[in-house]
Amino acid sequence: MTDLPICAILDDYQDAALACADWSALDGRINLRRYDAHLGDEDAVARALADCTVIVAMRERTPFPASLLRRLPRLKLLVTTGMRNRSIDLQAAADLGITVCGTGAAGNPAAELAWGGVLAFMRQLPEEVANFRAGGPWQTGLGRSLQHKRLGIVGLGKLGRQMARFGQAFGMEVCGWTRSDLEARAETLGIEPVDLPGLFASSDVITIQLSLVDGTRGLVSADLFGRMRPDAVLVNTSRGPIVDEAALIAALECQRIGGAVLDVFDHEPLPADHPYRRLTNVLATPHIGYVTQENYRVYYREAVENVANWLEGRVLRALI
Repeated sequence: MTDLPICAILDDYQDAALACADWSALDGRINLRRYDAHLGDEDAVARALADCTVIVAMRERTPFPASLLRRLPRLKLLVTTGMRNRSIDLQAAADLGITVCGTGAAGNPAAELAWGGVLAFMRQLPEEVANFRAGGPWQTGLGRSLQHKRLGIVGLGKLGRQMARFGQAFGMEVCGWTRSDLEARAETLGIEPVDLPGLFASSDVITIQLSLVDGTRGLVSADLFGRMRPDAVLVNTSRGPIVDEAALIAALECQRIGGAVLDVFDHEPLPADHPYRRLTNVLATPHIGYVTQENYRVYYREAVENVANWLEGRVLRALI
């Protein structure tokens, strides 16, 4: 079957792609090649994928700028999990005759992880679990309750609305800011509409729930960190570059703010020597907001459907 087109499955860190979907529809029609580790820089990606006709990419783990797409002469179909991937140059793909398709997704995992991070940070769960396993003293920390605290939500789209409901369920006072229709969206959710400086100045927990676009890159700045309460916590499970990384690190290092809960970073995978790995007031996870069995089943099932239909001359869920 060496003459069959090659389909590369990228960045399958959990060895989950083949287990989460039935790939038998592609048997005898395409050769699957799975990569369980990040391929590296653009040169490494170009070398590894030069003979591939189809690529299944996991979210934005491997970017596809125009410079890389031009180095993949056999590529005809690029499937991304999810229906939006800002690391793919869609115009370059169209110019090169490469079809780009997406998949559906489960809508709740990222908000669930954000809320889990809030609970874990406020109740010092990682420290207590580590101490418990080590046989240390019985009860060492003093956590904080969420009830009657103020939750500030930056972005009131689908995930922001979920966070508002979580906060309300835990008895929090909830306020929010969004870039458009603030008053109407806040009224629908039963929360207080506030401007961005006011949200940062008044909230105990601030959660970022925005898409990364030109208007949100670097939005959370040193000025906003300077307005935060000394024990306030920033939560970012959306995209790393929405937050000014250098400003956040400075605020954490001098303990200007209470801490940060992070699942997203400017550069992923995060370098081993990055400050976030050593700062004790950071609770960080390796971008697992979307990493659930339920989400992966949707991702890979629909990726198989996309490839099978493309082989038959049809295009499903086209992004271009």
